[in-house]
Amino acid sequence: SVHSPGELVAAKRGSPLLMGIVEPELNGPAHAALASEGFQTSKVAAGEDGTRASKRPKLKQHVEFYFASDASAMVEHTKRVLHLEDDDVAHLHDGGYGIYRMERTHSVSGIESPVSYEPTVQSAEVERTVETLKMEVEQIMKGSFKHFMQKEIHEQPDAMLQGMRGRMVVSDDGKVAERVFLGGMVNFVSTIRRSRRIILCGCGTSYHSAIAVRQLMEELTELPVTLELASDVLDRQCPFFRDDTCVFISQSGETADTLKAMQYAKERGALCLGIVNTVGSAISRGTDCGVHINAGAEIGVASTKAYTCQIVAMVMLALALSEDSMSRAHRRKEIMQSLLELPNQVRKALELDAQMLELARTLQEEQSLLLFGRGYNYATALEGALKVKEVALLHSEGILAGEMKHGPLALVDETMPLIVVATRDSSYRKQESVVQQLKARGGRLILIVSEDDDEIASVAGEKATIIRVPVVEDCLQAVVNIVPLQLLSYHITVLRGHNVDQPRNLAKSVTVE
Repeated sequence: SVHSPGELVAAKRGSPLLMGIVEPELNGPAHAALASEGFQTSKVAAGEDGTRASKRPKLKQHVEFYFASDASAMVEHTKRVLHLEDDDVAHLHDGGYGIYRMERTHSVSGIESPVSYEPTVQSAEVERTVETLKMEVEQIMKGSFKHFMQKEIHEQPDAMLQGMRGRMVVSDDGKVAERVFLGGMVNFVSTIRRSRRIILCGCGTSYHSAIAVRQLMEELTELPVTLELASDVLDRQCPFFRDDTCVFISQSGETADTLKAMQYAKERGALCLGIVNTVGSAISRGTDCGVHINAGAEIGVASTKAYTCQIVAMVMLALALSEDSMSRAHRRKEIMQSLLELPNQVRKALELDAQMLELARTLQEEQSLLLFGRGYNYATALEGALKVKEVALLHSEGILAGEMKHGPLALVDETMPLIVVATRDSSYRKQESVVQQLKARGGRLILIVSEDDDEIASVAGEKATIIRVPVVEDCLQAVVNIVPLQLLSYHITVLRGHNVDQPRNLAKSVTVE
């Protein structure tokens, strides 16, 4: 302002806030140090005459600072950032900065409020580590793609490889998987094995990824696995215990409901584990241990590659937790081998792009869409419906196929498009029965089937649209099956003329309850 030129104050409460630092080029490496006199570098900490650099502000006049809520907005200006914590206040003046911790005080009236402070606020200067971003500018550019969502769908094979790199221990020739090693979990695996139960907690797409891995985690760990919507945890005051393991899943690591649920679990002594994409986020800092999915920057509001990478990360977590089980060694071996092949199978699924465009043209003017899934693919139905909803603005519903006769069947007629996920797994025969019943009622069938399956296609009849996807291990099939639905939602959105990357009323990081 005109009253305080060259001075800026930034405060953090709830929503994420990063401060980027750009210092002048120096001869040799410089490191950031935080002292009471503000920002200084190793090269200018003291003058030749022994005087402190803080007494000579002219040495710091060319330092630049940036504030943003996400690292992707910062990377084109600087890679040196620090993350502010809740109740931190940053004070910038004459090229220097100080970070102060504001102490909450009790109101004189006795009524506590999270935003009430006494007129004179107690504060103390604190240190915050300056980190170097590993993100590149190319990651936040569209490149040869028209939209970020399209780019991120096609990045999925490479994102999965990145997430598995260093964690999948393979043979010397790189063709045989031997074991899974999660560095961030080494000291906690035995504790999790002794848990009373495992609780998977997330919102939206992250919650769907939890549904996709629940069955496998129960199978391999032999522990009860429960699912919780983060927004429902505090509403119900869920009973969490000290011998529970709570897994909090979030792409941004800043989701308000998931953060509140994490704090609630920590207060009750539960072991908290994070599955996040953003390094340095609130959830990654607040949990006891965890796994970064390493999917890379995701700019589009509709989550695509983060969903599939979350599933891969949690499958690896289940494999690590069951490493001491000899009775499941063969099953684990098959899953690990299929994980190695998964990126190539997803690349094959991406070749369905042209077929999905043609299908999108037939669904462009529809007003409703039903998706049926079962077992591992119930999550596929839910996630596919969510993608169509949030970007194509088309009413869609993911339905557990076993619940079809308990109401949803009344909606089926010759005008209603129906997508049935019926790849080969333990639920295959039941899904075949679902297809027969929907066909008998004249539904417009669209089937997602295994590439070598002609049986269910003959059951569906000649009028049905058949989408053939590559075959992987049953617990990983959901990763492959979601790809055509992601492509379908993208093409419907473009054809309907809506904004693909920024759907109306939605935000990438939901930082309010």
